[in-house]
Amino acid sequence: MPKAMTLNVRVSGALGEFVASNIGDDGAYENVSEYVRDLIRRDKERVEAEGFERLKAELTAAFAAPESAYEALDAEKVIARNARG
Repeated sequence: MPKAMTLNVRVSGALGEFVASNIGDDGAYENVSEYVRDLIRRDKERVEAEGFERLKAELTAAFAAPESAYEALDAEKVIARNARG
């Protein structure tokens, strides 16, 4: 399990005001740490979703290819191809 990380971030001006508006009684978060953790989780989800969409697009293209575009490969050919790449 990764070690807990402590971050120190200085936010001022309009960004600081925006963060402050999301914290406390009027905001969606109790404290800045909770807000930052949620932002990180959302960014992680976004990155994972983008990766999934790329994979889905590649699979869609592969399954749309005509049968003649496929080549039969045995294990040796696959290993040799992967060793080159």
